[in-house]
Amino acid sequence: MTEPIQCFTPNSDPNKEQKIADAAALIATAKHLVFFTGAGISTESGIPDFRGPEGVWTLRDQGKKSKRKISLATAQPNSGHFAIRQLQELGLLKLLITQNTDNLHPRSGIHPDLLVQLHGNSMLMKCLNCNTFYDRKTIGWDMKKFGKGYRSQKIIPGQPRCPKCLGRIISSIINFGDPMPEDEMDIAMEHSEKADVFVVVGSSLCVAPAYHYPEEAINKIPAAKLILINLGETPFDDCATIHISAKSGETLEKIVTKVTSILKERDHPK
Repeated sequence: MTEPIQCFTPNSDPNKEQKIADAAALIATAKHLVFFTGAGISTESGIPDFRGPEGVWTLRDQGKKSKRKISLATAQPNSGHFAIRQLQELGLLKLLITQNTDNLHPRSGIHPDLLVQLHGNSMLMKCLNCNTFYDRKTIGWDMKKFGKGYRSQKIIPGQPRCPKCLGRIISSIINFGDPMPEDEMDIAMEHSEKADVFVVVGSSLCVAPAYHYPEEAINKIPAAKLILINLGETPFDDCATIHISAKSGETLEKIVTKVTSILKERDHPK
């Protein structure tokens, strides 16, 4: 995981409603729909993003500290998370790639087989040897005794081992300087290469290697249609088929409502 490059500032979108309709039409007819989410999808759950006006890194660069509105343990999925789950239930979603570690996509009901968590999950530990994931309670990980269990921390005598292979248990979180998870990256790339519609939600697309997935999707032949839903500019704006500058929750709700109508009309024409 590498340090972010410079990103941009928010703007408004006077053509939002037409773009929502156009995005719904693309999604409804997609053969291989891939979503990619960043911190911006969770701001409506009270979790600050990174490069927004009140983002963690934005405030850090100003010499200020972020004031998180809510803890990760009590944060709830919002309408944006549930809208993506609805696309899963409609059978359209082929993969959801997320940079987020807040556990809100799993809690919203996204199936594990359709989810790649590039930077880990704050609620999960994993075996460094066999890559099996565990919640802390299952393996008896006491954070007061053993800490967060980051890869860079020293092993504490008595800390739990993997029940399957006795390997070392660490936090699944990918911190700066940690290697990215190869299995997850391979799955994300495989689906990006297959995507005909690639939707980015709440990401500035400024962090490598994460931004390589939409890049792969639009640079292949035939190129995927790229839909960006983000409060602010990204380095991919000029490449996007549709760019909606708006909050993700309400926008995704409207898109999925229109997608559902399109599918009903297709299956039951008047």
